[in-house]
Amino acid sequence: MGTFIRSLFLIGILAAVGGVVALFWNLENRLPPLSYNEFLLSLDNNEISEVHLQGGEVTLLNKAGRKFTTYTPDVASLMPKLLQKDVVVYGRPDRAPLLWSVASLVVPLLLILVVWFLLARKESQGESSDFAKRKAVIPVTGSRQVTFRDVAGIPEVKEELLEIVDFLQKPKKYSRLGAFIPKGILFQGPPGTGKTLLARAIAGEAGVPFYSISGSDFVEMFVGVGASRVRELFREAKKNTPCIIFIDEIDAVGGQRASGGAVGGQDERGQTLNALLVEMDGFSTDDTIIVLAATNRPDILDSALLRPRRFDRQITVLPPDVKGRQQILEVHSKQVRMTDAVDLEELARSTPGFTGADLASLVNEAALIAGRAEKDAIQPSDFEAAKDRILMGVERKGFVINEKERRTMALHESGHAILARFLPEADPLHKITIIPRGRAMGHTQQMPLHDRQVYSREYLLSRITILFGGRAAEEVVLNQKSTGAEDDLQQAMEIATSMVCRWGMDDVIGPMAYSKNDQGFLGNQAVRSNVSEFTAQAIDHQIKKILEHCHNEAFSILKREQPFLEHLADILLQTEMLDREEMDIIFECTKKKQRDAELNPVSGEISCRVV
Repeated sequence: MGTFIRSLFLIGILAAVGGVVALFWNLENRLPPLSYNEFLLSLDNNEISEVHLQGGEVTLLNKAGRKFTTYTPDVASLMPKLLQKDVVVYGRPDRAPLLWSVASLVVPLLLILVVWFLLARKESQGESSDFAKRKAVIPVTGSRQVTFRDVAGIPEVKEELLEIVDFLQKPKKYSRLGAFIPKGILFQGPPGTGKTLLARAIAGEAGVPFYSISGSDFVEMFVGVGASRVRELFREAKKNTPCIIFIDEIDAVGGQRASGGAVGGQDERGQTLNALLVEMDGFSTDDTIIVLAATNRPDILDSALLRPRRFDRQITVLPPDVKGRQQILEVHSKQVRMTDAVDLEELARSTPGFTGADLASLVNEAALIAGRAEKDAIQPSDFEAAKDRILMGVERKGFVINEKERRTMALHESGHAILARFLPEADPLHKITIIPRGRAMGHTQQMPLHDRQVYSREYLLSRITILFGGRAAEEVVLNQKSTGAEDDLQQAMEIATSMVCRWGMDDVIGPMAYSKNDQGFLGNQAVRSNVSEFTAQAIDHQIKKILEHCHNEAFSILKREQPFLEHLADILLQTEMLDREEMDIIFECTKKKQRDAELNPVSGEISCRVV
């Protein structure tokens, strides 16, 4: 009721302001008056050139260019005089009184305000009444039901959640001992790791009503709407206990509240968060309501939201390891037709860092590629093409590159590949290609034997050396430096900086950490903390020392293997793609060619070909 009165008061003020503005506008634009006698005298003296008649009101323009207004009591007797003096006469219908002029401005304004008021009231009251009902999802039965069988690759998370399902199905088993189930569970992790799928699986396993809402559904431009929706949601959930409320992307509404007064959108978010906190505290012991939430930005959540008895448990869902990736691939491969030649274990090893969503996209993309080629089943080559498409983008078939640039690209990728073959700590080479895809002009792919959780200093140095392989190969053969090494240099700089500033791997700087990553999962870079100028110079010097050492090592190895480098680049120019086995054949052929040349310098050239 208070809101209604305030809205009416606001409408009255705006209407009054509009009327006053219209009145002053008419007064400001009113023409200077002229008596009727003066008007007739000017007419007799031929000083008037134009007259506008509107009822009894006369607007005249004299020959000096000035306008006046007067009133005639008898228009009929005035017309002959005007025509006799050759005055141009314009006539218009009689004008409404001033009140009607004001009304013509105020009435549209009032209509706009009334419509705005009705929409605002409907948004804040009418729609909130069925907000929770529209968001309720009753679990389906049959083949469409999502259960833990559809979740793979995260066994420890599934084990943690089985307790929640058991409580929803058998609450007396725990309540008789005085135990209570956690009120809230927060899933945090990178995008695509299966946080939303886990929530749906819990509801499917327990067979209870499931309310799925996004954090942005609560946030509106009208202050108070989000809070009313929170209250309506929990009121509806209490009618259907036991049930699950799932808030996806909770960081949209649960971000940290700023200190001091808040206005606008921040005030609305603060009220919505406060309502959520109150409702989570207001559960009675008989209300079997579990709140699940998901976010990939736990670092910005309000601390009041994360305290015990609100979100009691925080479960981190990370990308799966090699076994988890294989299990996920097995789940998705049941829905497609594949040949027996497809090795899911090898495919899992070749996709480090892929999330569950990435692997689902990989299987679907491979099926699309096989379908376009009109194949009866998906083959290993289809998965390889799908993986390249996801990692690097679409193949740029119409991209024209001259021969000089193609040779530079071939030498660049060959340099990476040779260093990956000879350095002891490097991951095994998988394939080399100079086919442009997306923004990449070429690519050298390595396949780890296993997922690494801890990186040694030797491995990191080998990684930086491999990154310098492209630039070093161009310097060895072509004696040039090109822009193709831009991305390699950035990655090498990031690794070297982390070695010195984060992991304490430099003997001069010592075991000190001068930078750290935030707690988010969106790939934010590490930020170097404030250090003295002397320390900053020492850090920069040691980073440069690491980079120069790795570059010199890359140059030295490629200089030693220059015949192999040039031979590999020549064949790569012909085939555009080589795998590890083909590269080994080229290496053995090059070595045989060198031995034969040493034994018989006058013998002919030996041609190495990869079929």
